Amino acid sequence: MSTINFCIIAAIVGYLLIMLAIGFIFSKTNSDSTDFYLGGRKMGPIVTAMSAEASDMSSWLLMGLPGVAYLSGVCDAAWTAIGVVLGTWLNWLFVARRLRRYSSTLGAITVPDFFSRRFHDKRNILNAIAALAIVVFFVPYTASGFAACGKLFNSLFGVDYMWAMVISALIIVGYTIMGGFKAVCTTDLIQSCVMTLALFVVVGFGVSTAGGLDAVMANAASLPGYLSMNAVHDAASGTSAAYSPLTILSSVAWGLGYFGMPHILLRFMAVEDEKKLVLSRRIASVWVVITTAVAIFIGIVGRAMTKAGALEFLEGSASETILVRIAGLISQIGPFAAIVAGVILAGILAATMSTADSQMLAAASSVSQNLLQDFLHIKMDGKQSLRAARLTILAVCVLGIFMARDPNSSVFGIVSFAWAGFGGAFGAVMLCSLFWKRFNFQGALAGMAGGGITVFVWKYLVRPLGGAWNIYELLPAFLVSLALCVIVSLLTPAPDAEIQSEFDAVKAG
Repeated sequence: MSTINFCIIAAIVGYLLIMLAIGFIFSKTNSDSTDFYLGGRKMGPIVTAMSAEASDMSSWLLMGLPGVAYLSGVCDAAWTAIGVVLGTWLNWLFVARRLRRYSSTLGAITVPDFFSRRFHDKRNILNAIAALAIVVFFVPYTASGFAACGKLFNSLFGVDYMWAMVISALIIVGYTIMGGFKAVCTTDLIQSCVMTLALFVVVGFGVSTAGGLDAVMANAASLPGYLSMNAVHDAASGTSAAYSPLTILSSVAWGLGYFGMPHILLRFMAVEDEKKLVLSRRIASVWVVITTAVAIFIGIVGRAMTKAGALEFLEGSASETILVRIAGLISQIGPFAAIVAGVILAGILAATMSTADSQMLAAASSVSQNLLQDFLHIKMDGKQSLRAARLTILAVCVLGIFMARDPNSSVFGIVSFAWAGFGGAFGAVMLCSLFWKRFNFQGALAGMAGGGITVFVWKYLVRPLGGAWNIYELLPAFLVSLALCVIVSLLTPAPDAEIQSEFDAVKAG
């Protein structure tokens, strides 16, 4: 093994050992399910903000977004990022405080639990449907993270893709099973810092290697449609293609997904003091703006590095390894640079791990708490509940590895489908639950089921028709869900007096 490879691997291994150590430390603090799932509702504003955003961005930030910008230019990536920024800010502004207060009042510790308690669903039908939706859509989301890990080690060291993916998955599972929510949030805070460092180091090195900022922008300007906000660059033909207003709306619709993301909503429910959410919102919003802008710029810089001969042209899903390739070039400078490259690669792992751990934890709570105990009424003590949650994490891990076994799978594509699933199933239902007093159980059930089903129907039956139908499935799913929430609620009896008084009490508080 060369000195350079040794330094890279040492940096990555050191980082992973720190994550496992955090999991072990917090394993001794989980006395019950509230501790394991919500950290006892004692999370501070900074940890809440950075944990939410790190778990949100995933490998999409360091691999998917730069890859899209590298191949097709600014337009597609930028409109998606704008939707993400708007969705992040609106979610923190409108949903965070109300959900923290409402969930605490009802004693809800998971998102499905909140829906059932909100409507006094004694049969826990909403609980079960929401839990199933979480498991269904979190498995492919988790698979995208595992795929990113496999691509990272395969492209850098030539390690077998499958083995790299399995080992990475086991490490993520290890600290999540041990430490629960507190470990996940603490590691997410560290991972967000590592991700930020990785982005800026790569940009600085990439611009220098490409011949300076002027050379980077000159190359981008020479590619048809590359810097346009209403056209995309076609790398295969060297031409540009129009990006219609409808497609722009479709891309910005990514922001609607935030209102239904269980792993982000859980952060709102777990914060110690709702008054500190203002600080959390500011930190989270600024971080998202900076990191998404830098991630897109990395794609532009990478294309200029290809022009300068520093990198070979990356086609298809290989474009998502652009940051990995740049880190590989940095490592060639010397041992210290190799350690820096190792930290950058750890940043990619951080992006992946910070989302995968949160997703597995949310899936675990859905099965153990919402399906087994609330819906099926299987009696469990605290230890049995934690054991069921940990077994669920293992099961999600195995299914995720199976789904990501193809090394040609696109991280961006997998994430976009799962994102649409949560936004379609939960987004409109969550907003109506928090802000509409007349909203009832029947409306919530129709909105949740209709939105989730529309994601599959639009993705596999409608969108392939092309043309005006080629819209990101989240937008029609959200609109269908919202329409069903309103129409069905108005056609069925209003909620009883107790439910309405709870709503008024939360609103007044």
